[in-house]
Amino acid sequence: MSTTSSPKPTILIVDDTLDIRDMLRTMLFDLHCTLLFASSGEEAVSIVASHPPSVVLMDVQMPGMSGLEAMMFIKQQYPATPIIIITGAGSVSIAVRAMQQGAFDYLTKPFTAKVVRETVHRALTNLEQPVEPTTGMTFSADMTADYSIIGTSKPMQEVFKLIGLISTTPNHTSVLITGASGSGKELIARAIHANGNGGVTAAEPFVGINCTAIPENLLESELFGYERGAYTGAMQRRIGKFELAGEGTIFLDEIGDLPMSLQAKLLRVLQERTFERIGSNEPIKIRARFVAATHRNLTDEVRAGRFREDLFYRLNVAVVHAPSLRERPEDIGHLAHFFLSKYNVRMGKTIQGFSDDARRRLEQYSFPGNVRELENLTERAVMLTTGNFILPSAIGISEHQEVSAEATAPMQFPIQSHVFSDAREMVLAEFEQQFVVKLLTIHRGNVSAAADESQMSRQNFHRLMQKYTIEADTFRGT
Repeated sequence: MSTTSSPKPTILIVDDTLDIRDMLRTMLFDLHCTLLFASSGEEAVSIVASHPPSVVLMDVQMPGMSGLEAMMFIKQQYPATPIIIITGAGSVSIAVRAMQQGAFDYLTKPFTAKVVRETVHRALTNLEQPVEPTTGMTFSADMTADYSIIGTSKPMQEVFKLIGLISTTPNHTSVLITGASGSGKELIARAIHANGNGGVTAAEPFVGINCTAIPENLLESELFGYERGAYTGAMQRRIGKFELAGEGTIFLDEIGDLPMSLQAKLLRVLQERTFERIGSNEPIKIRARFVAATHRNLTDEVRAGRFREDLFYRLNVAVVHAPSLRERPEDIGHLAHFFLSKYNVRMGKTIQGFSDDARRRLEQYSFPGNVRELENLTERAVMLTTGNFILPSAIGISEHQEVSAEATAPMQFPIQSHVFSDAREMVLAEFEQQFVVKLLTIHRGNVSAAADESQMSRQNFHRLMQKYTIEADTFRGT
């Protein structure tokens, strides 16, 4: 009885640059695969028609047919073929489109041999059965705006890929976005909304709900709405935010601060996908996607008894982590130039860029306020700059560093009374006021985030704000 060995896997490398093709040939040499090469999308489609490959590595930006267009043609005939997109343009648009059209993975140039080999190996491992041609499949190549999500770093590429994968799921798939204040959680939520159902969801409402900004006694009526006469003062029916969302997106910002009483009701809505207006027994079907965001560690909140475990697992279906700027320092330059262009237009200026010293200070700064702080610094710098380049004095980072240095020095307070008890009360009041103002400034008026960093309860932190008549809105800005 004779036996036949399985044929070697075939890898098709598609790139219009000879050096890239040669580099990939060297990187994949030790995988013992048959390598095929194409220098254009058209050539790749032609090769696939006669020699269907096991895996395709496809460049995006090529003359004539783009890599995404070529992938669409290949996927119509061989939907199970893993296609790994490779490109030098690290934008959310390309990543989302690639994942929507069924790309196996997404690599950004420059890539290492280890990353390429590991990705191809995973693609080969996932081939569980021979690829059979099919007909009649269509793939949308439409794409909406990227909501200014900028990044070429590995953490951001992972975010882009997740956005693309989530956008192919139905609306009843909930999403949880985690990350520090100012890291862009709402931008990620809006990108998921813009790309949902092949971009169809973008025409539906995006309803944002800040769980910390609405008083607890009004939150339920804001979410569910109410019927006329449901309670004193309800003179007419009001449609709640859940109903207003239609088939769009319900964005629950700072879900970790939702009161326990409402957590139980939200859990019921997520389980049954229905709700009733206050004062009504008529069920209303939820058609929107729930996207929740928090800066808190919900696992710790569950352990501490502040967040329902069953609600956590309902929300924790698709999870996206918004990386802090410290996790992706290579994106600082891209973001700074993006914000420079944005505020050049808004302020009618033509500033060309950052000086070397200014750029170096940006790259070395830790950005406790994340992307939001970088945008604020850039806006201020554009406002103050009258020449062609932004100088260090305009971005004000040295001032931030001086504050940090002063914070480590011994604190000194003026003695305003020679009576010890009176002097102590005055110093304590000065300290408490400065402490609250400092944290609210860092967190742009987000009381929950400020309280969390101070390791105080939100109630105690808010009590200090009331004691000194400090309003959170003063620190929120635009």
